[in-house]
Amino acid sequence: MIPVSDLLVDVADDTGESTTAGDSGEEITVADRHHPIVVWHVTGANNLDPEYGDAGAGPGHGDGELTTAEATAVIEDLAAYGVAAIRFTGGEPLLRDDLEPLIERATDAGLRTKLSTNGTLLTDERAESLVAAGLDDIDVTIDGLPDHHDELYGREGAFDDALDGIQAAQDAGLDPGVRFTLTEANTADMEELVDLLALQGVERFRFHHLEYSSQDEEVIDLDVDHEAQRRAVRRVCDITLDAHDRGHDVETLLDGNYADTGYVYQYAREELSEDRAAAIRDRLEADGGDPAGERIADIDYQGNVHLTPYWQEYSLGNVRDRPFSAIWEDESNPLLAKLRDRKEYVPDRCPDCEYYAMCRGGSRHRALAAEGDVWARDPQCYLTDEEIGLDADGSPSSAD
Repeated sequence: MIPVSDLLVDVADDTGESTTAGDSGEEITVADRHHPIVVWHVTGANNLDPEYGDAGAGPGHGDGELTTAEATAVIEDLAAYGVAAIRFTGGEPLLRDDLEPLIERATDAGLRTKLSTNGTLLTDERAESLVAAGLDDIDVTIDGLPDHHDELYGREGAFDDALDGIQAAQDAGLDPGVRFTLTEANTADMEELVDLLALQGVERFRFHHLEYSSQDEEVIDLDVDHEAQRRAVRRVCDITLDAHDRGHDVETLLDGNYADTGYVYQYAREELSEDRAAAIRDRLEADGGDPAGERIADIDYQGNVHLTPYWQEYSLGNVRDRPFSAIWEDESNPLLAKLRDRKEYVPDRCPDCEYYAMCRGGSRHRALAAEGDVWARDPQCYLTDEEIGLDADGSPSSAD
């Protein structure tokens, strides 16, 4: 997660850490492979039919879903291991009727709890029960203006229901953020959507690049090209500075494409100052780039442990057989070991890239999906050889 507003607006101290405690930006900074953020798909059920993300298992419980007792045991292990936070997601997590007891158990164990939802089931009563359980943060997924959002999620009125869910969360005392995934259909909606949601009091926006698997060729077709990605990232930066210039304390984050780190650094050099850009570079290098296999982990509703929330095709093990802590510490798994020491495995120009320390080769899962090779180039890397300090032949620039 790249905390754009922290980087562009807030003053960095000598350690490179922002003076503002952002949402996921702070977590990614403090988490390490011994204390990852755990994304937990607590159910495979979904009341909508999204075009991307988890297909879900219909409106009911998914086959093999962890029981309340099993889920509670997982929480106890995560707390003892010292994970940085748990983000409950799905499917649609609000379809799980024991969600509040699980959040309460995690809260009592000292864990920070977050929830990602499509918002359509977030009534006043449900929002109040989540607050009573101790939920810390909530994000509602909105992927475009009404027509685009409803089409992506397969139901007319889904956008309006999500707005109602945001209002319910606000009325209950939560500060909901919005998660927006960039696709070919919705990038033009981004600025208007931010303005619309800001009027409703939303102050946190998480912009995600599209993730996909080799099993979802239609989802790959939804992705935007490199120039559209560049424009979208620049708009996020522009929106951030413009909002703060107008006195709005908006928090913006980018996720899913660590080529964005180099672009945000270049943007700061152009629009701010060399000193601010240097502080941003220090912070991004300290954050450590793509977190797969280290600072983020995933557990699905059947208990399988994955390298990221999107890498569902590959399991490191199952919490029904071994505790998460044992699975995550087991570097006899060759892929896990390589991801934690990846520089000699990442593709061609990555090791000599000027921004390797803040990117670390980008998404290995997306490379596998697009190219069939986990160590191929991330297809969403839009930075040119010149921008990353390489000559036309791909060698390090003589100027360096």
